[in-house]
Amino acid sequence: MAVVWWVIPLVLLCWLVPGGLTGGDPVPEDWVLLHVVQGQVGPGNYSYLRLNQDGQIVLRMESPLGDADLYISDATLHPSFDEYELQSSTCGLDVLAVPVKFRRPVGIAIYGHPSHLQTEFEMRVYLDEAVRETLFPEIYYPGDEDTTDKSPLKKPSGEETEEPVLWTILIGILKLVLEILF
Repeated sequence: MAVVWWVIPLVLLCWLVPGGLTGGDPVPEDWVLLHVVQGQVGPGNYSYLRLNQDGQIVLRMESPLGDADLYISDATLHPSFDEYELQSSTCGLDVLAVPVKFRRPVGIAIYGHPSHLQTEFEMRVYLDEAVRETLFPEIYYPGDEDTTDKSPLKKPSGEETEEPVLWTILIGILKLVLEILF
C-alpha cells in the first residue's frame, strides 16, 4: 500500500512536468534526427561546429546547466555575437532553422553566457523533409523571412540605372572643371 502512495505523486509529477519522461517537446513527423551533440562550454567562450548536410536543417539546443546561445553563419565557420546570420539567445530551448539557401559548410557557434561558471548543452540536429530543395535555390526562396528580392534575374528599374550614369557624368564634369582651374 505504501508503494501506491509513492507511485501516484510520481505519475502526477511526470504528467505536470513539460515533456514528462520523453525529454522534451515532440517534433514534427517530417523531421529526421541526424545527430545529437552534447558538450560543455566555459563562460564567455565558444564551441564551434561545422554543418555540411544539405537541406533545411533544424537545430534544437537545450541547456540543462547554464545558458548556451546559438550563432550560425554561412559566411564564416567561426560566427560570434558580432558576426552571424542567425542567432538564438534564449534562457531555455534554442531552436533555429538553417535555410536550404545557406552555402555549405555552415559555421555554428555555441556561446557560454558569462553569467554561469559552466554551461552544458545538448543539441539535436534534424533534417526537415517537408522543405524540398529546388533546382535553382538562388531564384526560389520558399518561406524566406527576408522581404528583399534577391533574385539574380531581377532587372533593374529605370531609376536604378540612371542614377549611377548621372553621377558618373557629374563627376566627369567636375574633374574637367577642376583640371581647367588648377
